[in-house]
Amino acid sequence: MKKSTHQEADPTPEQFAQLSALVEEWTTIPDIAEALDVIVTRVHALVDDGAVLAFRDPTDGVRRIPAIFTVDGKPLDSLRGTISVLRDAGFSDLESALWLLTPDESLPGRPVDLLHAGRKTEVRRRAQAMAW
Repeated sequence: MKKSTHQEADPTPEQFAQLSALVEEWTTIPDIAEALDVIVTRVHALVDDGAVLAFRDPTDGVRRIPAIFTVDGKPLDSLRGTISVLRDAGFSDLESALWLLTPDESLPGRPVDLLHAGRKTEVRRRAQAMAW
């Protein structure tokens, strides 16, 4: 497997609070490892590869993942390609998560909800358009 070179700075307390305001429920890397029946380092690799986004909580240092980015404890399949498009467009992981979780009247709804509904093409098209 190719080693990812994607590095993200941990969010500041203010940035994490902004993200937390949009996240209804958090999960953790060990929770996903248990759901996938893999070791924790495999989930770290999934985060590095952009299959799911994780953010270090500045209050306790635990990396947390918005639960909406998962289905039955496993990464949402359509998230990886969408994260790739957003990264290619120059978005940080924090900016990507904020965009995915923020309601957009023109969609309508949150982009992550459309991913859950199987409308990834529409979401990715919108993400690509933002790069221009």
